[in-house]
Amino acid sequence: RPLRPGEQKQEIKEAFDLFDTDGSGNIDAKELKVAMRALGFEPKKDEIKKMIAEIDKDNSGTIEFAEFLDMMTAKMSQRDSKEEIMKAFRLFDDDETGKISLNNLRRVAREIGENMTDEELKEMIDEADRDGDGEINLDEFLKIMKKTSLY
Repeated sequence: RPLRPGEQKQEIKEAFDLFDTDGSGNIDAKELKVAMRALGFEPKKDEIKKMIAEIDKDNSGTIEFAEFLDMMTAKMSQRDSKEEIMKAFRLFDDDETGKISLNNLRRVAREIGENMTDEELKEMIDEADRDGDGEINLDEFLKIMKKTSLY
């Protein structure tokens, strides 16, 4: 289950405190990488540099808790959105092929009371289908959801 905001803030604070070993209220680049790993992320070196550059408004080279909280809250809500999108994908892919076929899309349209022709449904698939196999895989589904700002 996703964390409630208070729990999420507490989890982030605990991760921050673990790596703010001197209790200064700041963590540096190395500490940030370890803290993010503790929260289930695998940040790359250039990602860490970019994050610090974006967050470290006073150019101190360290991140204060408030800055860390803002960044991690945003990252966690992105992760929650992706999980929701993956749940939606699984609802479409009821035959568990790893792809959304015309039949899957037709069934969902019928279930939600949308009267759509096969032609309209095929157009929807064509819009998202990047590899040309006539079906939508998870990566294509995530891309089209991102493109339409649904996540």
